[in-house]
Amino acid sequence: MSLRNGRSFMAIPGPSEVPDRVLQAMHRGTPDIYAGELPDMMAGIARDLRYVAQTDQNLAIYICNGHGTWEAALANTLQSGDKVLVPATGTFGHSWANAAQRMGIETQMLDHGRKAPVDPEAVRRALEADKSHDLKALLVVHVDTSTSVRSDIAALRAVLDDLKHPALLLVDCIASMGCDEFRMDAWGADVAITASQKGLMVPAGLGFVFFSDRAAEWRKSLTQVSGYWDWTDRAAPEFLYQYFFGTAPTHHLYGLRAALDMIREEGIEQVWRRHQTLAQGLWAAVDHWGQAGTIRANIADPAHRSHAVTTVEIGMGNGDRLRAWCQAQTGVTLGIGLGSQTEDDPKASRIFRFGHMGHLNPPMLLGVLGTVEAGLTALDIPHHPGGVTAAAQAIARDLARV
Repeated sequence: MSLRNGRSFMAIPGPSEVPDRVLQAMHRGTPDIYAGELPDMMAGIARDLRYVAQTDQNLAIYICNGHGTWEAALANTLQSGDKVLVPATGTFGHSWANAAQRMGIETQMLDHGRKAPVDPEAVRRALEADKSHDLKALLVVHVDTSTSVRSDIAALRAVLDDLKHPALLLVDCIASMGCDEFRMDAWGADVAITASQKGLMVPAGLGFVFFSDRAAEWRKSLTQVSGYWDWTDRAAPEFLYQYFFGTAPTHHLYGLRAALDMIREEGIEQVWRRHQTLAQGLWAAVDHWGQAGTIRANIADPAHRSHAVTTVEIGMGNGDRLRAWCQAQTGVTLGIGLGSQTEDDPKASRIFRFGHMGHLNPPMLLGVLGTVEAGLTALDIPHHPGGVTAAAQAIARDLARV
């Protein structure tokens, strides 16, 4: 018997749930791409995307996923033979470094493992050793989706400024933007990248690169940038097609307009606050379950946990069992143990991930947690019952403080 009836729920860290309002905005006929509503709304879309990133600087929009924005950021700031520093924690710092290496860029890695954020002092030591300023950029992932760790971007800018090191600060905000607090200008990022399918609540297919005036000047020193990735015309277009180096992603833009309206109406600081409150509820459930058995959050210190994704260790084989049960019996899909393979657990079967990003409220979160607790019970996975109650109480306490 299965209770998987009605609407399913994606509790994975992207693609996230798409609000009905966004889906309805996309459900329309093909628009005119030369005049009228679609070209006219682009200026407002660009303005509101800057609001989400908390920047007054430049924006380029691409038809791509997050991996595309990695390449766009690199193509406009670096060239073959350049050297960058990549302090990586988890999976995606290494993946971005790999993208750079394939473009002929040399990468100096600082591996922080899978359970701790980027250490600003380790970065300081690496930059101090770079006496000739060979390092042209620092590539940092704000939130690593595989481990759910969040690193301190402002602290890294402070290190660069203190040492007067000229390297650009490039930040991957794909998992964090629109979920975790991020202030591009106040924190001193030169480039920030994100994509549509997580905190922005739009189907995958759009990538966004925000860049400072300093990064724009840096771009002018490059001898060659491919036509598609070049952000110059995209950031200052005269016509709609220049935003996209060709035909616009028409229906995605209508969905994006609706999603940005939702963020504007709620307010970005309240969006961050909502994610924080819901994350604390989820952590309360995980901590409560973990009083019996092996269940625990991957990141021990809540100060270093993302408010958008939580990686959970649950015992060998139990992550796979729980995910399969939740999907087959209830229609809830949990995230896989991405990048967490070990020699004794080559399929990362002990790991699962909660995605709690974008379109999410207490009934949705508590429903997922109730489903997970039902799965823990059905599968006889050791846990302390009452995690959902603990989550509800944590949310109630946090709301009472507002």
